[in-house]
Amino acid sequence: MTIVQKDGNIHKNADGMSRWQLPNNIDNPAYVPEEASLQIPIEGISVTDMNTTFFVEVRSSYTQDKNCSILCQLLTTDCKENFLIHALDEIWKQSYDEGRFHLLDGILERARKHARSCIEDSFAYAKDKWHKSQATPDFKVGDLVLLSTTNFNNIKGCKNLKDPFEGPFLIKSLHGENAIEVQLSEELSNKYPTFPVSLVKPYKSSDAEKFPLKNKVPQHIPPIEFSGTKKITTVLKEIKLSTKKVREYLVRYSEPTYEDEWLAEKDIPEPTKLLRRFR
Repeated sequence: MTIVQKDGNIHKNADGMSRWQLPNNIDNPAYVPEEASLQIPIEGISVTDMNTTFFVEVRSSYTQDKNCSILCQLLTTDCKENFLIHALDEIWKQSYDEGRFHLLDGILERARKHARSCIEDSFAYAKDKWHKSQATPDFKVGDLVLLSTTNFNNIKGCKNLKDPFEGPFLIKSLHGENAIEVQLSEELSNKYPTFPVSLVKPYKSSDAEKFPLKNKVPQHIPPIEFSGTKKITTVLKEIKLSTKKVREYLVRYSEPTYEDEWLAEKDIPEPTKLLRRFR
């Protein structure tokens, strides 16, 4: 496309705007009187509202790239500076035609190179990470290791809150390069002590200077003594059993060792006061 601005400068095929379609009228340099209603991709346009500042800003946005900067200079000189054409990179020369070229093609080529570089860097990073994860472990007898709890089903407490690794455990022997035998604690003594190295990672002790509180001996907390009698403190819920036509109540005991329990009204000591408070 050719842009003729009000200052008189001519810009040929500027920035891929030849995709635009404009009415076929006398303001259109490609005006065809015989086809008055025709909408055509513009090959030239006369612009009167743009001054030199607009094109200076467009040109400055491409100065970071050598080829884009050269093409902008060719636009301002009406493509008459042949030395600028020879300064283009080879792939830009192939798509260049004097008097008509696509600046957008060069920008897309630059983006294509950047995308190719990003993909190559991504493949190199993934390959390096995979090789590190598949490296042969150098465990030795006597090392301390942590075991993954992925397949541990006998750990007490909530499964969603269990630690991802358990340990440390001492390596008793090696079974080739892919398995080790460890000395398990009493809590896990019912498990088979041989594990694949994929479920094992080396144990790193805490730095005493960074974590001084970890080296302190925990205080001895005496056990709580209970009277042995169940004392109900509150009623939480009620439910009606349609089969027995009776109501049961979920009660909570004062001693934390006793879990909440469903009881009928006749099994609750002094139910009147507790049920009145519940209702």
